[in-house]
This record gives sequence, structure tokens and C-alpha cells, in this order.
Amino acid sequence: MLLRVTAALTFALKLFSLYFIIVALFALKKRTPGEHAAAKTRFACLIPARNEEAVIAALVESLHAQNYPAALFDVYVIPNNCTDRTEELARASGAKILRCFEAVRCKGDALHEAVQALLPRGYDAFCVFDADNVVHPDFLARMNDAITAGARVVKGRIAAKNPEQSGVSGCYAVYHTIFNHLFNQARENLRLSARLVGTGFAVHRSLLQQLGGWNTETMTEDAEFAAQCALLGERVWYAPQAVTYDEAPATFALSLRQRLRWCAGIMENARRSALPLIRELGTVTAPLALDELLLLLAPYAQILGIVLFPLTLLCALKLGISPLLPGAGAAASFLCLFLTAAFIMKREHCPCLRTALLFPLFMLSWLPLQIAALFCRQKSWQVIPHTGAAAGRAQRAVLSR
Repeated sequence: MLLRVTAALTFALKLFSLYFIIVALFALKKRTPGEHAAAKTRFACLIPARNEEAVIAALVESLHAQNYPAALFDVYVIPNNCTDRTEELARASGAKILRCFEAVRCKGDALHEAVQALLPRGYDAFCVFDADNVVHPDFLARMNDAITAGARVVKGRIAAKNPEQSGVSGCYAVYHTIFNHLFNQARENLRLSARLVGTGFAVHRSLLQQLGGWNTETMTEDAEFAAQCALLGERVWYAPQAVTYDEAPATFALSLRQRLRWCAGIMENARRSALPLIRELGTVTAPLALDELLLLLAPYAQILGIVLFPLTLLCALKLGISPLLPGAGAAASFLCLFLTAAFIMKREHCPCLRTALLFPLFMLSWLPLQIAALFCRQKSWQVIPHTGAAAGRAQRAVLSR
């Protein structure tokens, strides 16, 4: 009985994994660059900020350095629950200030008030950033290209702005590179939705009007909004030339705290959205709904894999198969992760050894985080401090333009 149940669950898990592998293969398809469009989209750039005095000026300055007509965009900082000089420094850098008049628990609450206030002002699209970002000078121009081509939600490429600071921040650089290519670019080639990570994306006003504004309730507003888009059949486009550089945590402790929040948020959104997405599987929006559903269920699949591993070893012993075989597969996976990290860091001309050695552990650490997230409900925003102290090559290149 145990053998049959383990085999059935293992087969289901392999089918689940096979879906993501097949989709990732479409990243190999040669990308056809889109045409550059004349600048005509009027953007509101939204930056929710809570005690971000160390980094806010760099983001505002990078936005004002855009290769895009200044008359066609405004930069708004949304200070909330601040006890430092975030608002003062944002204003001094040239940003407009939007104050929140309702209680703000999380980023989604700040975006709700900002969109509510700015929708009547005639902006065509709203770009969302985290306060610790800096932005490539062509970001708005490439977003304008996608929106002019018909996109209503566009996700830009995300990169770590401090890959040299530590082995952990280097791991984020590798992770972002893999994810941008094997997940987002592959899905763009398949006309599926890019993953709407919570920074560096644009939303057209017509979609926000259709949704009645920005209305998210969870701590992971990006995943919640992505599910809303999937339920509407709205594809999230991917614009790889619209680059946002994000400050990655430099220590493992901060990384674990941040990623636990992500895991718990994905699981909460899975509980909220799984059934509505399943109902969409018989409609014309089925491909988008299925892809989003499987993404939300991925943490549960990883937990199932953890449970099945010792059971697989036990079944192997019963069948007379060497238990070293599953272990050899795990060792091969670690070696593959090490070589991938080393290759990516070398290509980016960053110190590669410490990151390559740490990256398999970085990826393995997702597993206990997924288990912890089963019992962790994120009800309040937790600080991930940003120092702005480590200006990596990417950040310096953006700010010097």
C-alpha cells in the first residue's frame, strides 16, 4: 500500500515538475525584439516608502534621468508610517509626495490610496517600484513600447544592484537571472504571463478601472494582483529591456526573513485563489489560469517532495534498489546549481566562487521556508532594512548616466 501511494504521488509530482521544465525550454526560442514606439504614454511612477531615507534619493534621481520626455511622467513617493527623513529627501530629489490618510498595513494599502487619488488625473499607466530600486534610463521608454503594442500589464526585468556585496546578494543575482530567462522569457514566448514580482511593473489605467482600483489585502500584493489578472484573462507581458535593479539582502538571516514572507504570501494567495482559478480551466482563459494555479501550488509541491524523499528511500530498500540512487540525484542537482551560479557570475564579471559555493544552500533553504510558511500567517509588514551602502556595478552605471 505504501509503495503504491508513494509511486502515485511521485508520478503526480513528476508531472507537475515536467510542466515547468517544458515551459522553461521555450526560453531557447529566439526572441524577436519589439519595435520602439513614439513616446506617448503618460506615466505615474509610484514608490511606497517606509523609513527609506538611505535609498529613496537614488531611485528618484534614476527616474528623473529617464530617456523619456519629462512632460510625460511624474514621480510620486508615498511615505507611510515613517519616522525618518524619507519624505524630506524624496521631495529634495524632485519627487511629488502623496500622503496616506487611511491606516497603511502594507504596500498594497499605500498603492490603493495612490491609485484612488491619481486615476482621475488622466495618467495612462502606473509604474510601481520599491524604494530601494534604481531604474535603467530606458525603463519608461520600453514600457511605453509594450503599452503602445497593446499590453495592459507589463513586467520588466529585475536584477540585483549589489551582487558584489556578499555571497548572499550574489545568490539573488543568480536567482533573478535564472528566473528572468527560464520563467519570464519562456512565458513571454508562449504568450503566458510573466511573474508579477512586486517591483518594476506597469499597469494600464483601463485595467485598474476595470478592477475598481488597486484592491489587494495580503502582504504579497504582487501575487494577489497577478491572480486577479489571471482570473480576468489578462496576460502579464514581459519587457526584458526595462530593467529595475533591486537591493538584495546581504546576510542569510535577512534573506530568510524576506523569503519566508514571500512563501507565506504565495501560500495565502493559493488558499484564496485556487478554487476560482480551477473554475476558469474550462474557459478561454484556461492557459493563464492553469499556469497561475500551478505557480501558486508550487510551494505545496515542494513540501510534498520533502515528504516523499524518505518514503522513496524506504521503498527503494523494500524493492532491493540501492538507496544511494536518490542521493546521487540530489548530489547531481547540487553540482548543477554550483556550475550554473559560477557561469552566471563569471559572465557578469562578479566574484563567483563564494556565490557559486553558497547558491546550492540558498536554493535548498527554500524547502524549510516552505514548511515554516505553512504555519506562518503574515499579518503585518516586516522591515527589511536597506542601507544603500554597497553601490554595485549596476547601480553605479545607472546613476552615472
